[in-house]
Amino acid sequence: MGKKVKNKDLAARLGVSSTLVSLVLNNKADQHGIRKDTQEKVLALARQMGYFDLLRERSVVSPVEEKPGIIGMIVPSLHDPFIYEIAPFLQKAFTSIGVGFSIMTKDPDDGRYNRLVGSFRKFYSGLILVGDAADDYTIRSLRATDYPFVLLEKSVRVLRLNTVCTDLAEGSQRVVDHIGKLGYKNILIAADKDSVNKDKPVIELLKSAIDRQEGISKPVIVEFEQTAGNEIDPAQIEKYLRPPHRAEIIIVLHSMMVYQVMSLLRKKKMRVPQDIALISMEEGIGFDLMFSPVTCLRKPLTGIALKVANMIWTEVRNSGKSKYKRQVNIAPELIIRNSCGTI
Repeated sequence: MGKKVKNKDLAARLGVSSTLVSLVLNNKADQHGIRKDTQEKVLALARQMGYFDLLRERSVVSPVEEKPGIIGMIVPSLHDPFIYEIAPFLQKAFTSIGVGFSIMTKDPDDGRYNRLVGSFRKFYSGLILVGDAADDYTIRSLRATDYPFVLLEKSVRVLRLNTVCTDLAEGSQRVVDHIGKLGYKNILIAADKDSVNKDKPVIELLKSAIDRQEGISKPVIVEFEQTAGNEIDPAQIEKYLRPPHRAEIIIVLHSMMVYQVMSLLRKKKMRVPQDIALISMEEGIGFDLMFSPVTCLRKPLTGIALKVANMIWTEVRNSGKSKYKRQVNIAPELIIRNSCGTI
């Protein structure tokens, strides 16, 4: 049998009274007006320290419902670098409160996936829906049954839902402010033609930030098409590398396109940042090892994971009927490296 977990141990760790801990663990917290978030902190630490495990070893039924379960995360694709970057942080956050964590991809066969939505409750205590996995059908189905869920990197204007997103407005402003400090005037925004419709909000944020920055010309937006060899046709950028526009810096919207743009510039014997600078709106694998290392926005993975874990656990504790729905935007960090010409 493990070491006994005492109420005073939990109280000392949380900075609350032993009486409060006792009320929570004996399911009397609501009667005494103890806040829900405080109750959740007590229960989370109790799970982490093995309080409920000891009760089960002694065949004692806990007065308070533990609700450990498994949290599922539905993702549109496992090929997105953000997914395998955020997964370890979410795993750590859920492990710390004694909750399981599992990832599944949205089935490309919509009919089969739609049938599965109705079965989620059998497998998961709650769900995190990432990006395009949060389609209208899934959201409507989950809301209709008060199923606990949180949207990650997806906001829905017409509904008040729990969402956690990177603050792209703040990120765009940080990128443009840095460009202004460096004195660049001619900006080229590199977008992927296949995803440009989804990227329009980011493009508009960048354009607005540029409009507010004195001395910078109106940016040029280029929608790149990829060839059969997954490369960019040089003809698509040729005219923007010489007067009258002659781009001084390229803002690349997606990390995967950075490798293609860098390859294109090398073939044209253009040096980064000596001949043209570059900044990415996303961080990519090996950006710090490239020649030249790439300046980029880094998503606040730790902050995102903690917010998501807290939100979904609140929803689970309240059976999907939480009174308050929160929309959280967390500002990304601008990681300055050689490609923008600063260093």
